[in-house]
Amino acid sequence: MSSSNPKVTRRRSGIMTSETINMSHGGGGKAMRDLIEDVILRSFDNQELVTMEDQARVDLSAMTKLGDRLAMTTDSYVVDPIFFAGGDIGKLAVCGTVNDLAVGGAIALYLTCSFIIEEGLPVADLRRITASMKLAADAAGVKIITGDTKVVDRGSADKIFINTTGIGIIPEHIKVGAQLAAPGDLVLINGYIGDHGAAIVGARGDLSIENDIESDCQPLNGIIDSLLAVCPQVHCMRDATRGGIATVLNEFAISSNCCIKIDETTIPMRSEVRGMCEILGLDALYLANEGKVVIILPRDQASAALAVMRDHPAGIHSTIIGEVFSTPAETVILKTVFGGERIVDMLVGDQLPRIC
Repeated sequence: MSSSNPKVTRRRSGIMTSETINMSHGGGGKAMRDLIEDVILRSFDNQELVTMEDQARVDLSAMTKLGDRLAMTTDSYVVDPIFFAGGDIGKLAVCGTVNDLAVGGAIALYLTCSFIIEEGLPVADLRRITASMKLAADAAGVKIITGDTKVVDRGSADKIFINTTGIGIIPEHIKVGAQLAAPGDLVLINGYIGDHGAAIVGARGDLSIENDIESDCQPLNGIIDSLLAVCPQVHCMRDATRGGIATVLNEFAISSNCCIKIDETTIPMRSEVRGMCEILGLDALYLANEGKVVIILPRDQASAALAVMRDHPAGIHSTIIGEVFSTPAETVILKTVFGGERIVDMLVGDQLPRIC
């Protein structure tokens, strides 16, 4: 995509000499400039960002060639700990926002990034986070084009919080919405549930539970683009983050005034996740995921959808987990491994706080 900015090159002169973040790095002076140039620009370098303006400038004519609707989303990330198996807060911030665009059928293009940093954060940690964000952005095919940095006193935050806003374009022929599920539709998911929640439990270590499970944190726009190319009549999509697949399915059932029945025997889950849930009394249906999309589409498109999803690295273990019915409305029902049924309600409370 062409840029509305003329070719700009900037000689970065800022060099971070401090090993930790201090209040001067948020003060707007030379220390802040050094931080931005040496850490942030060095990681995110692109034509839109390098101008160092107070806003990013993009080419609208190029964007409108991709579709007829602008998609925009924003999210803040406060995960604890900031580094965990399979990812970190930076990768999470990029993938989470890209995925929120993708499940609406949008082509993700640009991200903003705002850091709130606690005084005392090692600069090495910030470099690691920004490098991770760049890798994730490249994998998703998006650019981080503007942002902000604030520093707060020790104890006023917990290491680092990140806000990202995403912008994308929805092609004319794509119509996806939580209210579009219809009786007879099938419910698909692109792989194992609960990996992110389990990885965070392992990283925290405060529950005396150790595991080798890695977070499923990944951009979903690639697999979703492939799916929509083959099955443009997808009715509903949502990434199952906080509240897990149970929350997403309830949102669909309520918005579409329908009943969704899922089969416990078909829901993909690692034995390690199942075991951890049994030990801690957790329900995997409510565990957070950061690389799983729940999809509802017409029955006659399910075979083609599964084929293209399983051909993508993010969907090797894709499967059908349920079906949409008309009644009882606004209800999710689980057929258990024992052959019985139980209602799956919305999550009440919070199984694992600060999961993303």
